[in-house]
Amino acid sequence: MATRDYYEILGVERTIDAAGLKSAYRKLAMQHHPDRNGGCDDAMARFKEISEAYSVLSDDQKRAAYDRFGHAGVNGGGNPFGQGGAGFADVNDIFSQVFGEAFGDVFGGRQGGGARQHGPRRGSDLRYDLEITLEQAYKGAEVEIGVPTTATCDTCEGSGAKAGTKPTTCTTCQGAGRVRSANGFFQVERTCPRCGGHGQMIAEPCATCHGHGQVRKNRKLQLKVPAGVDDGSRIRLSGEGDAGQRGGPRGDLYVFISVTPHELFERDNLDLLVTVPVPMTTAALGGEIDAPCLTSEACDGRCKAQVTVPAGSQTGKAVRIKGKGMPHLNGRQRGDLVVELFVETPTDLTARQKELLEELAASLGDLQTPRNSSFAGKAKRFWADILGAEATQ
Repeated sequence: MATRDYYEILGVERTIDAAGLKSAYRKLAMQHHPDRNGGCDDAMARFKEISEAYSVLSDDQKRAAYDRFGHAGVNGGGNPFGQGGAGFADVNDIFSQVFGEAFGDVFGGRQGGGARQHGPRRGSDLRYDLEITLEQAYKGAEVEIGVPTTATCDTCEGSGAKAGTKPTTCTTCQGAGRVRSANGFFQVERTCPRCGGHGQMIAEPCATCHGHGQVRKNRKLQLKVPAGVDDGSRIRLSGEGDAGQRGGPRGDLYVFISVTPHELFERDNLDLLVTVPVPMTTAALGGEIDAPCLTSEACDGRCKAQVTVPAGSQTGKAVRIKGKGMPHLNGRQRGDLVVELFVETPTDLTARQKELLEELAASLGDLQTPRNSSFAGKAKRFWADILGAEATQ
């Protein structure tokens, strides 16, 4: 629940083919490459996220496992936490595969030994889906959520090494995190196969985190939901995502709000819609009825609003009560309460009640039901047209 969907990250449909997937990745990778954004941490995190998604979806086997099992289907290998880049190909390697090795080197900034590979890395952003009631959306609420995240290992303080020891420099890449090999007139640079691009080796891993420097924890957070939120509203909690690697900052947590359907009310932007049954006599003669509303504060301490029913009201007539709808998310404005009348016909009548209704119907005639009279006229013309058309054939 706290991990973004790979297709959503790349902005593509789940049915996209390999060519379309590569095209989407090329566009996003060029846009968010850190070296085109002044080394911005947010750009680095976004670039890593895009590359991680592409590394899975571009591999047929990984994509099939992801489509069937989600993140659990592709996180069983090198990355025990389900986030970050440790279990996926290096982002610059992916960039080079798509754009070409030399092109990737220019934008990857690797001429100086690839220090970017084993420097501090920002933690991954997380997603959390929160379902709330319409009452909570109306008033605002403070809720506790449990978010599974990665945290820096307290035992080794993130180094991954056993207490009393420390990582040593990789003897293959000499700490650079990358190695080069000659290929004709060109030199090809790739991630060091021994240290995985970290530049360091851990001889004695920490017993708590098993050398990863991070552990999985379920963090409890207090979230303030502002009044007026709607389906799809997003709340960003800065620094509440996954822990960074090697001293990097934490990622962010994005909470997506969904509102449970209510048994009485429907929401239309800032308006609240409610259907209220009205006795036939009240609809005919006019009168007052009570309609429910959400809070006592908005309804003068009674949790209901008085509605004036005009004489002769029909089913579907809407009565609008100003200022008793949903509050605006970022202001003082409020929507309206829209009461739709539903005229009820009495049932289980006694003999005397039936007699009285028959007398009423006889006394009313067609003059008191203008809509019925209009409908009857239209129906007669329709039948006449049909009978006339058949007679001419």
